[in-house]
Amino acid sequence: MRFLAHRLLLFAAALFGVSVLVFVALRILPGDVAAVMAGTAATPDRIAALRVQFGLDRPLVVQYFDWVGGLLRGDLGTSALTGRAVIAQVGQRAAITFPLIVMSLAVALLIGLPLGCASVLARGRRMRGFLHVLAIVGGAVPALWSGLLLILLFSRGIGLIGLFPSQGFPSEGWHDFGRALASLVLPAVATGVVAGASITRYTRAAVGDVADGGAVDMAMACGMTRTQAVLRVGLRLATPQLVSVAGLTFAQMITGVMVVESLFALPGLGALLIGDVGNRDLIAVQSELFLLAAFFLALGLAIDLIHRALDPRLKATNANGDE
Repeated sequence: MRFLAHRLLLFAAALFGVSVLVFVALRILPGDVAAVMAGTAATPDRIAALRVQFGLDRPLVVQYFDWVGGLLRGDLGTSALTGRAVIAQVGQRAAITFPLIVMSLAVALLIGLPLGCASVLARGRRMRGFLHVLAIVGGAVPALWSGLLLILLFSRGIGLIGLFPSQGFPSEGWHDFGRALASLVLPAVATGVVAGASITRYTRAAVGDVADGGAVDMAMACGMTRTQAVLRVGLRLATPQLVSVAGLTFAQMITGVMVVESLFALPGLGALLIGDVGNRDLIAVQSELFLLAAFFLALGLAIDLIHRALDPRLKATNANGDE
């Protein structure tokens, strides 16, 4: 409980720091926020109306606490561009982005875990070298390039094998589950292949360290083959490290997916944020940036707690430290 309380306090302090940073960053932009939102051709009356509409005429401290109070109530403000609640827009776009990230992570794990274990189990020097080079080359390929290659190979209309759509998302959303899922396959593979190369390297390092230890040797002494010992014992002992790697990869995919969304014309969070920045909808951008930062922090907290739950050595270390 002491560990959990400590982590939650750090999480709350980090959220507070992020909120202040995002708020101040948009207020120190050159010129008035209302003037930036209104555009260069706006009249003084239009700028004054925007300043009153969004409370920009009040002191900065009052603006900050009004914004934070809205966040605590689930009110992220109203978009100056569309007039819709920001929370509704984010929820609609997140229903595309987060399933895409989950699918990309699944592809990355399906590629990275088997190849990483194969690198450890490979007996021939040439095979180990081939898998090592494959991981390096896969990690060096930009997601944008792999996406273009997948479009040329597997997209309907222009691809050699027309299997999946290459542009857009069904207007019915996930109500048309088959089309919605098919529209995310190519972008998920494009992102997952790149992330899978990184997971391959981490898996090879983590499982390789365990395989060189005594646990695998003891399992082999009990009658297991080396392959069985590495997969049943070594992989299980390396699981805490791999969970951390998978969580960090999930967080990194948020930025990577934004590029792929533009390539495949998916109306996700990346398109929303880029559009709001381009249209100078700074009030919406403020809440969207905070939500992304809060998600990164929450994911880090979850990884920390899961890692501790899976690795009893951390509990023992902390217990000895407390004593």
